[in-house]
Amino acid sequence: VLENPDLQASIQPQKVEFRSFNLNSTLHWQPGRAGEARDTLYFVQYKVYGQSTWQNKDDCWGIQNHVCDLTSETSDIQEPYYARVKAASAGVYSDWSLSCRFTPWRETAIGPPMVTVLHSNKFIILKLQAPRSPYKRKKGSNIPMTNYYELLYQVFIINNLLDEQHRVLVYEGTEKVIKIEELRPGVSYCIVAKTYVPTLDRSSAYSSRQCTML
Repeated sequence: VLENPDLQASIQPQKVEFRSFNLNSTLHWQPGRAGEARDTLYFVQYKVYGQSTWQNKDDCWGIQNHVCDLTSETSDIQEPYYARVKAASAGVYSDWSLSCRFTPWRETAIGPPMVTVLHSNKFIILKLQAPRSPYKRKKGSNIPMTNYYELLYQVFIINNLLDEQHRVLVYEGTEKVIKIEELRPGVSYCIVAKTYVPTLDRSSAYSSRQCTML
C-alpha cells in the first residue's frame, strides 16, 4: 500500500451524517476535498455507542455510492449508534471519518398521516392512517409508527374561498376517524394533516392536500 499522507487526507470522506425518516435510517457522506477519482471506493462500519468493536456493513464495503442504508443495523431504536466511512483510491486508504452519535427514536423525522376523505352533503369524514416504519410484523405488514410513539393527529381545513395560507386547526387527537361538521354547501374545502409527537415536541410536514366540495 502506498503511504501518501497528502492523498490520504485529500480523499477522506467529508460530512458523514445519519438521515432518518420514519425510522428508515441511512448514512450519507461527501467525497474528500480532492473531489472524486473514478476508482474511489468507500467502506462503512457501525457500532452501538459503548461497544469497543466496529462491525463491517457488508453491503457498503467497497462501494462507489455516497449513501449506505443502516435501517436494519439501527433497529434497536432507543440505542445510540455511530458509523464511520473511509475511502480508497489508487491503492491508498484514507483515515476513518466519524458520524455524530445517532439515536433513531429521538432523531428520526416522522411523516404525516395518510388522509382519506369521505363526504356527504353536510359533513366530511376523514380516515387517518399513521405512517409506517420499515420494520415488519411476523405476518409481514409494516409496523405503524404508533407502536413506537404517542402520536397526535392535527387536522387543518383550508376554505378555498379564502387565502391558501388560511389553515384552521379543526382537530387534534388520536382518533383515526374524524367527522367535520358545520361546513357550507357549495364551498370547496381542502384538508391537510400533520402528526405531532408530544414527547419530542415535534411536528411532521403537512400531508398532501385532499379537496372536496359539499
